[in-house]
Amino acid sequence: MKTYALYLESGPKKQRSMVHVLDLLGCIAKGSTTDAAIANTPDAIRAYLKFLKRHAADPIELGGEFKTKIVEHVMEGQWLGNGDPALVFQFDLKPIALKEIETYLQHLEWSRAEVIKLVSSLTHAQLEKEPGNKQRPIRIMLEHMLESEYFYLSSCLGPIEGLPATGSIVRKREGDLLQWMSHVRSIEVGRLQGLTPDERSKSIEHWKQTWTARKMFRRMLEHEWEHLIELADRLGKKI
Repeated sequence: MKTYALYLESGPKKQRSMVHVLDLLGCIAKGSTTDAAIANTPDAIRAYLKFLKRHAADPIELGGEFKTKIVEHVMEGQWLGNGDPALVFQFDLKPIALKEIETYLQHLEWSRAEVIKLVSSLTHAQLEKEPGNKQRPIRIMLEHMLESEYFYLSSCLGPIEGLPATGSIVRKREGDLLQWMSHVRSIEVGRLQGLTPDERSKSIEHWKQTWTARKMFRRMLEHEWEHLIELADRLGKKI
């Protein structure tokens, strides 16, 4: 039986927790407590496996049973339980192989395609609508996705040729937002495909945070998946 290793981050007194399923990089589960996040994890794993099956050429078994095992639990940090960008698991410190990069870039392509499919038919009014429940408009969410992804990448690799400085990727966008997201992603992918052996293995300090190529890919995949789930829920769609 397959056992998925779980990596947890929890806020004070185990409130507001996030589970990272690093065997399925990008898969996360959240909860208002650590116990709730762990309880939500099996369904999160099944949802991510379904996502992979929709796109993968090789068949993926969905009906089999599996187990989970907590292997690391971080409870010290400033923004734990929300996908803390400063968080570093032991997993993040391992060099990343070229084959893994190829796989992760493919998964990013699939998740971005599903995001675009969800929002491409929305009107301007729908993109700008204030939900009224402390959620941000969908356009603001998309801009947040774009800005955060570029932050992860540039924190690890520094300035990216052909793109503006960190913090201005949204402000300096050209034309339609979805087209700009596609343009930025294409430049990012080109940069990621060209990672050197040194870049694939080293750790760097940026704004008092430790970054590695593996952590960068983890946050890119997790963050887009998190908002893909949120978008589908808000629009009443199944993914």
